[in-house]
Amino acid sequence: MDLNLVRFRGLAVCGLSVFLLLAAILSTGCDSPSTVASSEPRTFAGDYPIKAVATTGMVADLVRAVGGAHVEVEAGAEPQMVEVTQLMGSGIDPHLYRATRDDVNTIANADIVFYNGLMLEGRMTDTLVKIGRTKPVFAVTESLDENALLAPDGAEGHPDPHVWMDVETWSRCVDSVADALADFDPEHADAYRANAAAYEAKLAELHAYAKSSLATVPKESRVLVTSHDAFNYLGRAYDLEVLGIQGLSTESEAGLARINALVDLLEERNVAAVFVESSVPTKSIEALIDGARSRGRDVNVGGELYSDAMGQAGTYEGSYVGMIDHNVTTVTRALGGEAPAGGMQGKLSAGGEE
Repeated sequence: MDLNLVRFRGLAVCGLSVFLLLAAILSTGCDSPSTVASSEPRTFAGDYPIKAVATTGMVADLVRAVGGAHVEVEAGAEPQMVEVTQLMGSGIDPHLYRATRDDVNTIANADIVFYNGLMLEGRMTDTLVKIGRTKPVFAVTESLDENALLAPDGAEGHPDPHVWMDVETWSRCVDSVADALADFDPEHADAYRANAAAYEAKLAELHAYAKSSLATVPKESRVLVTSHDAFNYLGRAYDLEVLGIQGLSTESEAGLARINALVDLLEERNVAAVFVESSVPTKSIEALIDGARSRGRDVNVGGELYSDAMGQAGTYEGSYVGMIDHNVTTVTRALGGEAPAGGMQGKLSAGGEE
């Protein structure tokens, strides 16, 4: 047989596979998925580095931390054990995200895939579950006890997916990632578990900083008003009343009645600051501020918070620890509490404020 014909047929089959996967991802709706289908244990048998794909920055950061010191390529570094590719970058809203053709190629070529779960990646979730029939796919929140999850009114029975806002609860996902990598790559199981323990210690320090900082905010001022309901876990963990203009998903629209009700609250509670989000348009917050101004009350923007996405890659705020440090420091200072301008480690690039 002609060699060129063989090559053409091989490329055609590969192209068809990618096309079918792309069609599945782009046609996926927001139906509730079933648990990833279990199968016989699958272990890594290829050449290192392991190609891991993660959906959001928060999930990717977990995998990088547990994957080890050589997760990211550095000049002169030893060969990587795990190479992490993050699908959604800074400022990307996972509620509305649609996979690109490049994403499809990345997922198709991955050895193992991690995602948040709890319907955060609504338009991709069913497809991720289907991919789990052919390769290891893990929702990092899958092992969380139901008692640890919030189910706000109007959420149609779906738990709130923004678990990472409660550092202590999010730290429980670290072992899930460690277990997944250890099962997939038993040769390095001890390293993954050691990395997980070290990262959990770092998160315990972050949790303690958040508690102590936000506790300095005067009781009457502990009202956090944001664009959408991404901060309920933060409120539960650190004793804040949290009010979002939109619902859990940014697909919902803020109605005039909701805006007016929040303007009433701003007046009644003497709230001095509201907050915008890096991955959500500011129009709803602007409408709220305009509504307050029409009644003769000035309300300031206390800063920009990271909700569904972390900061720019390569920055301190582009890590999970930096993201939460920024949020906690910004909220504390804007609501009248005491926190160092540079945050927990003095690394905040904007002094804790935008």
